[in-house]
Amino acid sequence: MWENTPVPELLIAKALALTERIIFATGITLLPLHHPVDTAHRIAMLDHMARGRFYWGIGVRSIPTDLQLYGITYDTMDDVREQGKEALEVILGLWQAENGRFDYDGKYYQVHAPEAPPELERRLYFKPYQHPHPPIGMAASSPNSDTIRMSGERGWIPMTNLMAHHIGDLWKKMEDSATSAGRQADRRQLRLGRDVYVGETPQSAREEARIVLWQPFEEHQWLNRKAGGILGHLKLDPAMPDEAVNVDYMLENVWIVGDPQECADKIRQLHRDVGGFGTLRTITHNPDDQALVQRSLRRLMEEMAPRVQDLE
Repeated sequence: MWENTPVPELLIAKALALTERIIFATGITLLPLHHPVDTAHRIAMLDHMARGRFYWGIGVRSIPTDLQLYGITYDTMDDVREQGKEALEVILGLWQAENGRFDYDGKYYQVHAPEAPPELERRLYFKPYQHPHPPIGMAASSPNSDTIRMSGERGWIPMTNLMAHHIGDLWKKMEDSATSAGRQADRRQLRLGRDVYVGETPQSAREEARIVLWQPFEEHQWLNRKAGGILGHLKLDPAMPDEAVNVDYMLENVWIVGDPQECADKIRQLHRDVGGFGTLRTITHNPDDQALVQRSLRRLMEEMAPRVQDLE
């Protein structure tokens, strides 16, 4: 059975105590699944623990099974997005409220925080350590995503795992929304997510990636993408049959797999294909043999990364 990390804040809290310079981030907090007052408390407290070493990645929707688990009813995913956006307004409103007083009457949430008597010298909720809040990253998971517009309008970090041929239209939305808000979109803010496996040789990299990357994809992601109608997001040709999205296709067209030089070359090509980006987010997995992942990450840091340091 496969599952994402259900409470990333706990992992981050533990990791903060073991590190000094690494910046951590949620990837992502699914806003509709949690009451916004609770989310505001958790994220603000985590930001204080991090003392500035924290970015907040968010999403305004979720998958149907999680929504069912949390008892969230909806007719379409637009309803879920609406609830997620409303949750975000509550969170930001709480953090920005003066003197602790906050009132919000929405379709999904009614929140009323009274002003705390000054003689008690206490508040009803935390404000973040970073002002006015941690840097926010907004996930855009589909080619037609409109959440990217929120990133442009508010100057937040855009994040996506989409294929390169989808990025052009997505970035156009980002630029247009930024311009309408009097901002200028900066491609250096763009975060792209990719599965990366760096092996000693091109051949060994592909053999090991079949274990590290293909097993979770075949047993979990492929099935869930097909059930959710998003397997097509990985196709270079929309007419491709689903069965053609196999291990060989992923190795050569989607994942970044090879020795340090081949991976560096693929990242340069990706950078050209999308018109530039600022950060490549590496997606990690937990195979039975953890040494494979550890060796790949070490090669990525020590041998591959220096070859692409000049990219902007």
